[in-house]
Amino acid sequence: MDTSPITARLDAATLETLDRIAERYDRSRSWLVAQAVRQFVEREAEMLAFIEEGERSAREEPLISHEEMKQFIAAKRAELLAKRDKAAA
Repeated sequence: MDTSPITARLDAATLETLDRIAERYDRSRSWLVAQAVRQFVEREAEMLAFIEEGERSAREEPLISHEEMKQFIAAKRAELLAKRDKAAA
């Protein structure tokens, strides 16, 4: 997989914690930062897709009841939690 370097500035406390975690897991700073960014990007992309679908739906489809929306959100939340649990395993 092709990768590209990036630069990020971290405060001293965060960098110290990152170094401790990297040592504990026998991983590099770079690997840990790449993992964190990847997880953040995936989560935010899912949220943006969810919002965009909601906006499209509001424009094009009849609206649903409050109860239906609560059930939909609960199902989405369960789906995301299951995905995070699977990724953590």
